[in-house]
Amino acid sequence: MPPVAIVTGRTNGDTGGSEATGTPVPADTGIPARTGTDRPSPRAVPETGRIRQPVALIRLLAGLVAVALTLLLADYAQATTGGIAADVAGAAELVPRPLAGLAGGLTTAAVLLLPVVLAARRLLGPDRRRALQQVSDGLLAAVLAYGATLALDLWADRFAPVSLLAALTQGRPDGVLGHTEPVYGYLAPVLAFMTASGTRERRVPWAVLTLSGLAGLAGGYATPTALLLGLLIGWTGAHGTLYAVGTPDPLPRPGDILRALHESGLRPVEAHPAGPDRYLVHQGDDRPGLDVQLLDRQAVTAAAVQRAWRRLRLRTAPHPRALRSPRAGLEHEALVTYAALAAGVRTRRIAATAGLGQDTALIAYERLPGRTLDLLADQEITDELLADAWRQLARLQRREVAHRALVPSSLLVDGTGAVHLVDFADGDIAASELVLRCDLAQLLTTLALRAGAARSVRTAVAVLGPDTVGAALPLLQPIALARSTRHALKRADRATATAARTGGTTARAGGTAKVLPAPRTAPDTAAADGAAGGLLEEIRAEVLRTRPQAVVRPVRLERLKPRTLLAVVGGVVAGWLLIPQLFAAEDNPIAAVADADPAWLALALVAAALSHVTAAMGFVGFVPERLDFRNAVLAQLAGAFAKLVSPGGVGGVALNTRLLQQAGIPTAQALSSVGVGQLIGLVLHLLQLGAFVYLLDLQPGGSELDALPAVVGGLAGAAALLAVVSAVPPARRWLAARLRPLTAEVLPRLLDLLRSPARLAVGLTGQLMVSICLIGCLYCCTRAIGREPSFASVAVVFLVGNAAGNVAPTPGGAGAVDGALITLLQQTASMEKGGALAAVAMYRLLTLILPVLPGWAAMTWLQRRRAL
Repeated sequence: MPPVAIVTGRTNGDTGGSEATGTPVPADTGIPARTGTDRPSPRAVPETGRIRQPVALIRLLAGLVAVALTLLLADYAQATTGGIAADVAGAAELVPRPLAGLAGGLTTAAVLLLPVVLAARRLLGPDRRRALQQVSDGLLAAVLAYGATLALDLWADRFAPVSLLAALTQGRPDGVLGHTEPVYGYLAPVLAFMTASGTRERRVPWAVLTLSGLAGLAGGYATPTALLLGLLIGWTGAHGTLYAVGTPDPLPRPGDILRALHESGLRPVEAHPAGPDRYLVHQGDDRPGLDVQLLDRQAVTAAAVQRAWRRLRLRTAPHPRALRSPRAGLEHEALVTYAALAAGVRTRRIAATAGLGQDTALIAYERLPGRTLDLLADQEITDELLADAWRQLARLQRREVAHRALVPSSLLVDGTGAVHLVDFADGDIAASELVLRCDLAQLLTTLALRAGAARSVRTAVAVLGPDTVGAALPLLQPIALARSTRHALKRADRATATAARTGGTTARAGGTAKVLPAPRTAPDTAAADGAAGGLLEEIRAEVLRTRPQAVVRPVRLERLKPRTLLAVVGGVVAGWLLIPQLFAAEDNPIAAVADADPAWLALALVAAALSHVTAAMGFVGFVPERLDFRNAVLAQLAGAFAKLVSPGGVGGVALNTRLLQQAGIPTAQALSSVGVGQLIGLVLHLLQLGAFVYLLDLQPGGSELDALPAVVGGLAGAAALLAVVSAVPPARRWLAARLRPLTAEVLPRLLDLLRSPARLAVGLTGQLMVSICLIGCLYCCTRAIGREPSFASVAVVFLVGNAAGNVAPTPGGAGAVDGALITLLQQTASMEKGGALAAVAMYRLLTLILPVLPGWAAMTWLQRRRAL
């Protein structure tokens, strides 16, 4: 074996140079940077040599949730936990007391000696420096875990509900007055030390912990719930410590890499860092060089979290393979690479794979000199190069192999101009047709960003045919593309829009669009078209020129939108907080609703129904064009159904805009009309609030007189905030950008409405009456349960609570509206908690729950008539 020259040191970033030698790695090393895919960016190691691994944070959060759920189940499922504890206690009585005491003493001694043995074994190993760091982490985690058990014991004894304390403890077995500890604290520090110190031998330590737990149960010193809490606190405390202080960098040294490659049958001589987690290795005997990629647990875990979210959100996402090991990630990348080679695709060949402990693995490719697509000059991107890229993709698709990350850094061009597809870490074999079409859409966009839409589509059609390319049209949407591609599209479209405004042209280079000086002629029409539709629209237009009958309607790829997820979570939390209050109140609101006055209840129902008619008046009154009033009323009713999946008034705004579009009104004018209605509604809402606060102050009463100063103070604070924002130039520009649509679209539309006073009067009346109807509904609900608040006080309660509902990101303002109305009815209308709960429950039943089914029927009817 030739002598091995080890080049140590780490890189400062993606510079391609070695910090140890100062010798730059050539630009054509063939090591493509992976920053263009949806995987996490390569991490930088701090000077302390410690890193915070995402897996530690994930496990910390999971542990905290598990502890919280255990406490909740112990309190709410007392029959179950009590039965389990009784069964365990009955079985423990069968064990002779002397034997149970002897087992308890021996296991306690073993548990106390276990950390000492584990620490000594680690410190006597080969890597003593790293072992000392890990043992120190283990000791810190043990101390914190023991402190957490003492704190939880103190909380359970002094502050926890009596039912929870009874579920966690039992009488002492030695006959002494008192109870056992709520948390079996002997196990928590030991488990924390084992986990934080990175103990690899788990069988003996876990056997000792198991025997100690069984001895505690047999001796009657712990309940099953207390034992489980001790284990959870130890495990959670360990991962909390590891995330707080970080763990020693698990990446191997260059010597370890060379040693692993030599054991794999290669002849490595020296290793140069070529980027984060990457090395360029030279071999002896004139063998080709190697590109070595390291896979550590941190990067794999972060990628798994992203895949899990994509799997939840997108239909085309890969299986999450959550928290897989680095070795499993290596095996997956190697499998897809071998499948690509078998398909005849040009790519790098795998020279070796090896594991470097339990936290790191490496995959070594034969060095392939070349440059990635983003590093090529514009004149180097020829039609032949583009066609070659499409030929490589065609070979992949014939074998149903998906790449999933066809970004510029994944297209490597060698010295002869041949394209090689690299970086198959996110790929899949036996991929579905939808995923394969996503690859096609991704490559269309990637090449169009560099060479333009026309050349990208023309070369694709020449290689794949018009039918195959046309099948990608429904997938040409941002959500189907890589994150880096979405960012590049935004930059390119902004540059194209700038060129259209200034009369310049654009040139695409390196995945971005550069604005070139404009000639002294008329503005470029193509640039203006691009600014209007964007690069994706250009690609669609080019495809339709070759395949006019292609399906253009986008495929729905999203299973779950983030906004919907937030709304559902908010609704669940609101229900979790509200439902217990319904049954915990002294005056049971359920019984109060059941005993409600039928006459007032009927009036409340009529007021709730009239609110949809008046809302339609407030909508059509701000639309200069003639609308079918029946459709407008049904659209407001359908908005009640849309509230279930949209926060605040977002669903109603979307439905109104869609109704205007289907009525033949252009989108810009439709949005302007809806915006006018929203603006007038906001102004009238504030005026009504001021009027009812004034009426409330005129009424006799003590605390109610404080309402006007509070409102005036709020308005003064808003004015002061506006003055501060106007005085700061960046904030002023931000506010001006947000108000530009108001001045450019909404105000001109409002001026048009001033020419039709009758229609404007209808709109103003409707906006006023919709609030009056809803206030009347809430007032009738309070009267139906036997309370007699003033109408002005109920009006103030509704106007403030409704504003809170429009801000809350929950369906129909769930939680925010209910909590605000209940609190304000108690403070402003002087109602007790039970009565306020009953009135709000009845009001929400009439305005939120009952209209759902009619709203669904109205939406279905409008959709069948193509009015929505």
